[in-house]
Amino acid sequence: MNNKTIGNIFKGDKVIWMVFFFLCMISIIEVYSASSSLSYKSGNYMAPVIRHIGLLFLGLGTMICMLKVKCKYFKIVTPFVIFPSLGLLIWVLIAGQSTNGASRWINLVGIQFQPSEIAKGAVVLVVAQILSAMQTQNGAERRAFKYVLTACCPFIILIGIENLSTAMLLCITILCMMIIGRVPMSQIGKLVGSVLIFICVVFAGVMIVGEDKENGENKPENTLTENINEKEEAPGMAEKMFHRADTWKARIDKFINSKPVAPEDVDLDKDAQVAHANIAIASSNIVGKGPGNSVERDFLSQAFSDFIYAIIIEEMGLWGAFFVAFLYIILLFRAGRIANRCENTFPAFLCMGLAIMLVIQALFNMAVAVGLAPVTGQPLPLISRGGTSTIINCLYLGIILSISRTAKKKDLPQNEANFDKFAAA
Repeated sequence: MNNKTIGNIFKGDKVIWMVFFFLCMISIIEVYSASSSLSYKSGNYMAPVIRHIGLLFLGLGTMICMLKVKCKYFKIVTPFVIFPSLGLLIWVLIAGQSTNGASRWINLVGIQFQPSEIAKGAVVLVVAQILSAMQTQNGAERRAFKYVLTACCPFIILIGIENLSTAMLLCITILCMMIIGRVPMSQIGKLVGSVLIFICVVFAGVMIVGEDKENGENKPENTLTENINEKEEAPGMAEKMFHRADTWKARIDKFINSKPVAPEDVDLDKDAQVAHANIAIASSNIVGKGPGNSVERDFLSQAFSDFIYAIIIEEMGLWGAFFVAFLYIILLFRAGRIANRCENTFPAFLCMGLAIMLVIQALFNMAVAVGLAPVTGQPLPLISRGGTSTIINCLYLGIILSISRTAKKKDLPQNEANFDKFAAA
């Protein structure tokens, strides 16, 4: 295969392609290393990583297909995505499969997936549509704020009932998009104030209604497809509204009341995830133990998903941890440059919204792994071992690449044009 053929396949922003391949290489190495518990259960040490590689290749195919779609067609598909996504969120609340107390999975034609993963992209798509349609020379019209809230609130509420952390990250993404879309700051300020009041009310409600059970904080909020077989009977609708309060309260109590604990006083049964993640980070000795030499992977229950960043630190040291974080920052930076080059506002807002959504989730996962945020179970995009979430994240990257390739470009100063030619070379 010559260079011209390869160039025809991997079109779009070359820097984003490089970031994607670096993340995939790191993902394959670390998932292979961190899947010891899955290898033990299956009796085949290659099976987990082979499945993961297969999903990455499927995701790569999805990216290549999406980047061939012209940017203008993303506007057309909005109603065909937004309404089915809303329906799936309602479906998962009524008849979704329950795992570890949370109903988030749907089994459709033998494929198990989380509707919230699709709904996040649908929300970003509709917000980009609204902000683009209501842009003026002085920013977005004041009515855009009302339309954004009207379109997003049903999704945030439905997602938040079962997956509060995902709903909160989605809210941050929408807020960032409104700032970029130049929604009047007075409206954004009122929204932030109202949200803070709402958070205080929810916090008080969780602390009053919830019961801090001994094992409440031990169960990760997100679970993997391998654990879906351990199903629980779905509760009634009334219970669905409040049954997560116990878990939320346990995690809040644990995070607020955290204090230095002597090594001999650590309860590895009660605080298994956080304790073993801290051990993994502390034992890295800055330079790391080397790929495949992790010890804590055998004790950390979600080493290949929610806490894979702790395993990366243990094996690759601080330099490896900084490199992974830097890759996500590069992704956000390149998305910003792509958006800045777009002549039309819709592809610019869509590109930035998807990039912000991926990067915020990645940074939050890292914050959890190093103890800067309470345990939520958010996986590390494109690195954690997953199922349909891996493919959907690749789809989002494919949309960004499509925008970089097909969106109309506005005239740039000569120095910026030369820089872009150099980066694409």
